[in-house]
Amino acid sequence: MKTIAVIYWSGTGNTEAMAQAVCEGARAAGAKADLLAVSAVSTADALRYDALALGCPAMGSEQLEEGEFEPFFAQLEPQLSGRPLAIFGSYSWAEGQWMQDWQLRCQAAGAALCADGLALYDAPDADGLDACRALGAKLAG
Repeated sequence: MKTIAVIYWSGTGNTEAMAQAVCEGARAAGAKADLLAVSAVSTADALRYDALALGCPAMGSEQLEEGEFEPFFAQLEPQLSGRPLAIFGSYSWAEGQWMQDWQLRCQAAGAALCADGLALYDAPDADGLDACRALGAKLAG
């Protein structure tokens, strides 16, 4: 059984809701998926999983959250080569450039992205949560 860590940072709960749906989708597809706040997991812990789903909203000038998530991702980034990965997050004031930049970083690190990064505007609606579940299922597949 494939093991997946769904690791996220959320300020308003929007990205957390997305993370929960990604986890649901992975489990429905037959994977063992753990939902983890970034503050509760180390890079070493994350690397014990077969695949990773990482979630972070747009912050500041369209960047990853700098206090917890960016330092975690910066440590993980050099070890992503060949690793199955999904990325997702929410935004409410930006244009989504942070997701494109983050996806480019993942690709440059050699991550095996299962899909393009999933960016949802504001709180995820039913269609957005379905897209998150589909992303989790694709990562599990």
